[in-house]
Amino acid sequence: MKITTTVSLAVIAVAAAAFFFLTPANASTEHLDKHKQPFSEDVFRQAQADNKLVLIDVYATWCPTCRRQQNVLNDYFAQYPDSDLLVLEVDYDQQKDWVTYFKAPRQSTLALYRGEEQLWFSVAQTRQRTIFAELKKHDPAAE
Repeated sequence: MKITTTVSLAVIAVAAAAFFFLTPANASTEHLDKHKQPFSEDVFRQAQADNKLVLIDVYATWCPTCRRQQNVLNDYFAQYPDSDLLVLEVDYDQQKDWVTYFKAPRQSTLALYRGEEQLWFSVAQTRQRTIFAELKKHDPAAE
């Protein structure tokens, strides 16, 4: 009995790992993709000057937590398609100066800004309820 349970748990663990590591990063991000772009200092500084709502997404392609966050953000934009929220994706592996600038301790860091003010900061948060609540506090399109 114990061997069967152990084998069953191992099969479940392998299936879960395969799902997270083999699911393409863009599996279901059609709504998010309309609001997201790679981070550049020029775009960020202009968005600050325009007092836009900007979500900094410190992302790594190999990160399963990042993929879960992408799915939550995609769901947010599916629910609020008129949102003016701009998502700027900082490449965790390639943009280390910006990772440091945003004080991101790791990939899967989210930081919400309006102008110069940081409104929210989160590391590895994947709960839809929590992410939606923080974004909706500051996004007029989510009212």
